[in-house]
Amino acid sequence: MEVEVDEKDLKAAGAEMLSDGRLGLRIHGWEIESCKRSILNSRNLQQWEEKLHTSHFPEMVFGDSFLFLKHVKSGIKIHFNAFDALTGWKQEALPPVEVPAAAKWKFRSKPFQQVILDYDYTFTTPYCGSQSLEIEKEKHGRGKESLGSCTLCWEDCNEKIDVVSLASKEPILFYDEVILYEDELADSGVSLLTVKVRVMPTCWFLLLRFWLRVDGVLMRLRDTRMHCIFKDDANPIILRESCWREATFQALSAGLGGGLESN
Repeated sequence: MEVEVDEKDLKAAGAEMLSDGRLGLRIHGWEIESCKRSILNSRNLQQWEEKLHTSHFPEMVFGDSFLFLKHVKSGIKIHFNAFDALTGWKQEALPPVEVPAAAKWKFRSKPFQQVILDYDYTFTTPYCGSQSLEIEKEKHGRGKESLGSCTLCWEDCNEKIDVVSLASKEPILFYDEVILYEDELADSGVSLLTVKVRVMPTCWFLLLRFWLRVDGVLMRLRDTRMHCIFKDDANPIILRESCWREATFQALSAGLGGGLESN
């Protein structure tokens, strides 16, 4: 999706694009930036193996790609990256999805090798994003000094993301999609984690999506949506909604449930 930004729309919204070659913008106290880099090389992947204590990784890990949204006044920072997502996969440790017998040979690295899938090769993750609160204090004569960061806590509420307002004809000031990791499951399906962000004059909206298809076996979807309406308050209100669904190919072909079942 290509978005051409009108300079008049940016100016009218009080926004400005980031400088120094960075991709993103500043608007109503928020700094929003995305970065898309190439997949990890073997050296960096080895470092990840040591940190995560595993030798199993998706075929394509975009370890230096990210999306972050920071509210400067409050210090609230929401960010998305592959390392934290794979940390969630490692911690959840789901049992491996059964692979069709006809496809098992594709997972072999050597002829006649016995295939033992004793880990979640789909890289399904419960990851909903990373959040922190960066606290700073004034430093006499030397600007600001960071005091570190702490984790944000989400509260249950009755408010829901206003889908109707998101469908309005507001101009899009910034849009991007960042792939965090992807695996074709030895040509037996797809495992994909992406995050998309859209910024309008009145709000920002993002979708983090894990999508899995194991051919002939299973489809799985895990979505996290976040929405923030711009206000002058020191502490912004961010709504977050998550939805997990999955269904077997057998159930879908039989027309049971009308689609993916919610977890």
